[in-house]
Amino acid sequence: MKKLILILTAAVMAVSCSDNLEELNQNIKDPTAVSGESLFSSAQKQLADQFVTPNVNLNNNRLWVQYLQETTYTDESNYDQVTRAIPDNHWREMYRDVLKDLDEASQIIAANEDPITSESNENKLAIIEILTVFSYSNLVETYGDVPYTEALDIENLLPKYDDAKTIYADLIVRLTAAQGKLNASNGSFTAGQDLIYGGDVDKWRKFANSLKFRMGMVLADVDPGLSTTTVNSALEAGVFESNADNGSYKYSAAAPNNNPMNDNLILSGRKDYVAARTIIEKMKELDDPRIEKYFAGKVDLQLGEVVSVTTSGTTTTITFKDKIGLDPLPVVGVDEAYLQGPDGRISLGVITAMGEKTIDIENITQMPAVEDIVTVFLYKGGSIGKPSPYAGNVKVNPRLTDPTEPGVLLSFVEVEFLKAEAAARGGYNIAGTAKEYYDAAITASFEFWGAEGLADYLANPLVDYDTAIANSTSDPKWKEVIGTQAWLGLYNRTFAAWLSVRRLDYPILTKPASAESGFPVRYTYPAQEQTLNTTSYNAAASAIGGDTPETRLFWDKYYTFDF
Repeated sequence: MKKLILILTAAVMAVSCSDNLEELNQNIKDPTAVSGESLFSSAQKQLADQFVTPNVNLNNNRLWVQYLQETTYTDESNYDQVTRAIPDNHWREMYRDVLKDLDEASQIIAANEDPITSESNENKLAIIEILTVFSYSNLVETYGDVPYTEALDIENLLPKYDDAKTIYADLIVRLTAAQGKLNASNGSFTAGQDLIYGGDVDKWRKFANSLKFRMGMVLADVDPGLSTTTVNSALEAGVFESNADNGSYKYSAAAPNNNPMNDNLILSGRKDYVAARTIIEKMKELDDPRIEKYFAGKVDLQLGEVVSVTTSGTTTTITFKDKIGLDPLPVVGVDEAYLQGPDGRISLGVITAMGEKTIDIENITQMPAVEDIVTVFLYKGGSIGKPSPYAGNVKVNPRLTDPTEPGVLLSFVEVEFLKAEAAARGGYNIAGTAKEYYDAAITASFEFWGAEGLADYLANPLVDYDTAIANSTSDPKWKEVIGTQAWLGLYNRTFAAWLSVRRLDYPILTKPASAESGFPVRYTYPAQEQTLNTTSYNAAASAIGGDTPETRLFWDKYYTFDF
């Protein structure tokens, strides 16, 4: 009996210690809720990764604007959007992993009434709103009409698509309101929560105004009134003033927080990309010193076996056994010819003329002998849309694959080119000239990449603004001049470069060898939307003029490519 009483007493005590048995099954090491700050950090990371990654399943803009070329599988270089479901993947990343996290973060932070931490709520909410506008603006600039007023509602799986121009105008209003709420006197995100600006409210204000400036310029050809008020307002409020203001995500040395270029080009062990011929040949044509900062690994190529050497005055002509079969050919006046000596290459001098089987060199440094092999050592890019051997073409500079290289979302270089465009167009409250901002943009690019030779480059008749304008064949002339240099200055910027090429229609890119469409001026809508949200999809496709890669969006008035 005494043993029975002890057992019953122990049982009663055990039950009384927990009047809710479910509590006994809780894992106290797992958080019961995710903080708004954590969701914001996650959204930042996903956004930066999506804009920086070269992964062909997610982001092919480096291929489309012909910064890079694929080595083996060339579907994406030839504008194939379907095989790897690229539109579906970008849509998912932006809506689910960026915008939904930002939306949840906003709701959680807005509900925070803690007297100690709630003082920073307003700044945090404004910063979240700025990134939200950035993300939606990308979706509009990428697809056209998209879900907006009914987006992010988990109870509505079939949202309607809103008119792209209406969304864009509303985003500008939201952006203006958000930057107006920023207050440097109050708290903000910590450096560990905000890996773009470390919670610096003044930096975020410049980011918002710079984004607003770009959005205003996007509208320049279709709504001059809204474009003017938007641009003037942004410039007055204060945009980026140096490369130190860049909106750049800070990556870490180790995976999974390393730069996606490091992930895809180094850690993967794959050799999927080389430089594209288009940018290599343009930079060689302009004698652009940034080429060695953008790319690395010149390649040796044989000009041929020498059969004769003759000299007339200061000109030496070297004749080869066979036709010079290089594709592309060396650039006359730029590329040098070499002999291979016991201690390495021996430069013969710059090639000054070229025939079918001959090259000329002025003041040759050493006479080659019959049967010598003459080579060139140069930057060579892969043929657009064709398999391009990794070993036979140059690669990206190691800086781009450094795990800690920041991921740039918005830059001072871009802002200065936009100022040049605004000055060239006229009608905006901007004090400087197009040439001044054009020069400032190129200067900022040289500084960002640590390139030398700026003064000579700006003086080059092919680069000098006034000379280039006089020689331009575009209408208006500034489009070709500013558009080409903006494309060079926005190297590695994926969506920003693609937007610039679509807006300014320059430079004229190369038609890929097996192009599956004209130049893609938009992503097609996701296949999943076509299948599951058919009614909304059909309405949107009809509204924008057809769901094709060539359908120009509401702001894209012109198209100058011949394919």
